[in-house]
Amino acid sequence: MVRFGSLQPEYFLFGSAIRMTIRRLPESLISRIAAGEVIERPGAAVKELVENSIDAGARRIDATVTGGGRTGVVIVDDGIGMTPEELQLAVERHATSKLASDDLLDIETLGFRGEALPSIGSVSRLTLTSRTRDGDSAWLLRVEGGEVGEVQPAAHPSGTRIEVRDLFYATPARLKFLKTERTEFGHAVDAVKRLALAHPEIAFTVSDGSREVLRVAAHQADLFTGRLDRLGEIVGRDFVSNAVPIQAEREGIKLSGYAGLPTLNRGNARLQFLFVNGRPVRDKLFGGAVRAAYQDLLARDRHPIVALFLEISARDLDVNVHPTKAEVRFRDAGLVRGLIVSALKHGLAESGHRASSTVGQAMLGAARSESPLVPRQTFAASYSRYGGRPATGFAESADTFQRPLDDANGDTFVPSAPSGGTTTPDAVDSSADYPLGAARGQVHATYILSQTESGIVIVDQHAAHERLVYERIKKDLSDAGVARQMLLLPEVVELLEDDVALLGSRADEISELGLTLEPFGADAVVVRETPAVLGEVNAESLVKDLIDGLRDLDDTLALRERLADVCSTMACHGSVRAGRHLTVEEMNALLREMEVTPHSGQCNHGRPTYIELKLADIERLFGRR
Repeated sequence: MVRFGSLQPEYFLFGSAIRMTIRRLPESLISRIAAGEVIERPGAAVKELVENSIDAGARRIDATVTGGGRTGVVIVDDGIGMTPEELQLAVERHATSKLASDDLLDIETLGFRGEALPSIGSVSRLTLTSRTRDGDSAWLLRVEGGEVGEVQPAAHPSGTRIEVRDLFYATPARLKFLKTERTEFGHAVDAVKRLALAHPEIAFTVSDGSREVLRVAAHQADLFTGRLDRLGEIVGRDFVSNAVPIQAEREGIKLSGYAGLPTLNRGNARLQFLFVNGRPVRDKLFGGAVRAAYQDLLARDRHPIVALFLEISARDLDVNVHPTKAEVRFRDAGLVRGLIVSALKHGLAESGHRASSTVGQAMLGAARSESPLVPRQTFAASYSRYGGRPATGFAESADTFQRPLDDANGDTFVPSAPSGGTTTPDAVDSSADYPLGAARGQVHATYILSQTESGIVIVDQHAAHERLVYERIKKDLSDAGVARQMLLLPEVVELLEDDVALLGSRADEISELGLTLEPFGADAVVVRETPAVLGEVNAESLVKDLIDGLRDLDDTLALRERLADVCSTMACHGSVRAGRHLTVEEMNALLREMEVTPHSGQCNHGRPTYIELKLADIERLFGRR
């Protein structure tokens, strides 16, 4: 044994291994390590401080974030405030007022660890100024790099002001890992927005020191209505008119919120929010549930806008998973997931044939970009400025067979067949009786033109009929079950032991989907039957995809998606194609069926099946308004 006596603490060399003696870390280092877990970036500090303000009963919270949070963070609220004694305890680690008992299963507040303020104070210059609502004066306390000063009298209205300067100055290495000021400021704003969505009864502002980037007033309406108004302020006003209310309850768990129509979608899942007992959380289970609910309503690279609020007993929930409290663990995750999926599916089905109003607005926007309007008095003289090619935007994303056919004769309007007249007195009179109106004709033998009481509707006949056929196929499968085909030679698939156990635990669900599996030793399964609708299939690939789906999403989505894809393909090939001339009766029959079929506002890939234009919008395009 060779001792390296010059090193402290002592190191001992045994062969090629170096052994260090166990020692206690200094308190300052402990604080900085803990701070790194709780406050990994300025946005995390903003989140923790705003949560404290909410727990303090504030009705207005103002946040100022300068230099992306590096330079300064100031949070001002009108909450209950703190006494001098509470100020001193607030900056001590694991000192909190939010746990009525020592039971971690009885957490009713956003914060409970007592780590946020000490963690921030250990890596910054922290100043707390607070006054209780019945206090005669305010009090101030400074903490610099973990060093706590003395409580001093100060001037401040009731409430609390927390100022954080030079964040991470005490841990310079942390600064190197921060992004640009703009990025870090964006994270801070996003944290406040999530909390603002959960608490519409509170007014919030966020500023970068020179301008306000967020200002939302407190909503006095009932909670459900207030949440929708707040969502409109945060997500966008388009969501308000295209949102479906969600309300469900199962075994004491309440779910409420709003889900966007499938045609109102985004390229990522950034606008999907889950709140559990008022706490914004990120949960893999939630993402899988949303995906399952919108499974056959959106393309795989598109994501809906969803905001759901879950109320559950604190004893059925573990929020003590991570110091940031952004993750939760449910006692019965399957129950929660099933509730979310069923509630979303029911709400979307109740929306019927609705399509997002943004579809028509996008078309109008495209038309305006091609033909900018001029003042009415110069309209006639400037008519030559109008025209050009028709607006595009939606046709580009359609499949080849959905595109308008080229017309060698130059006709732009093809009357419905037979050509005895495209309208009838009955059709004219009935336009006000139906949401999608009465058919007036076909354009390019691809689009149905319908007149409603307040405007016109343009229907993509192939996309619309494809949806209708798809819903029929789904109903038939649901009523009769998934047909199976027996493999002539059962296929053995070698797997890991835990994969075999996983498949065995979900055998009943998998069987309902038409896939029959039997264990074959400890590390293999035998595939005896597969869903007939899939035709010839690679059994090994199917089983492994299924396992991946079960592992990643805790669901049989892998197989369900393949079945949905096949059904969608069948619906596509069995539906009315673009280019087929339809009679007035056929067109009206299609419109009537759309009105009573759930999800008929979008095709199987999330594209709109129809566009509605109000008469007022059309008149604006022609300068009449």
